[in-house]
Amino acid sequence: MAKLVFGMNQSLDGYVDHDAFAPDLALFRHWIEHVRDLTGSVYGRRMYETMRYWDEDRPEWNAEQREFAAAWRRLPKWVASRSLKSVGPNATLVGDDIGGVVRDLKAGLSGEITVSGPDLARSLAELGLIDEYRLYFHPVVVGGGKPFFAGPRPLLRLVSTDRLGDGVIRLTYVPA
Repeated sequence: MAKLVFGMNQSLDGYVDHDAFAPDLALFRHWIEHVRDLTGSVYGRRMYETMRYWDEDRPEWNAEQREFAAAWRRLPKWVASRSLKSVGPNATLVGDDIGGVVRDLKAGLSGEITVSGPDLARSLAELGLIDEYRLYFHPVVVGGGKPFFAGPRPLLRLVSTDRLGDGVIRLTYVPA
């Protein structure tokens, strides 16, 4: 059975804003290895559209960015959206019953599947489908934006802490 994990970079005040901060090289290497080891990823529409950046090579990319793009492209993706009409390579569009699809993925696959996007994570948490939360805190306060927890805060139990890269702390929780 696969494990469903929700984890994202965020500010100290709990917002996920990819324009306010970026990973240093050590943390970026962590994300490369993380994506390379995944069984798949479930995306909300907005997060998927953000990540589509990695679908096409760009001349300004360095070796690590090309390596991340290759890992991301090979990763099976399921995209929850009622507004998208199509998705890119190695992705499956899920228009309805994302909970049922995720249940089937968890039951039929092994390894780790990530949830990408706070709104989708809220929906899946309400269904009791998220097995682990990974909060990657950057030493930045942004003052507003999209919160990591888009809905009611689940009861959680801390299971580990790690320092990654330049000042980033990862807290790993499981539902209590």
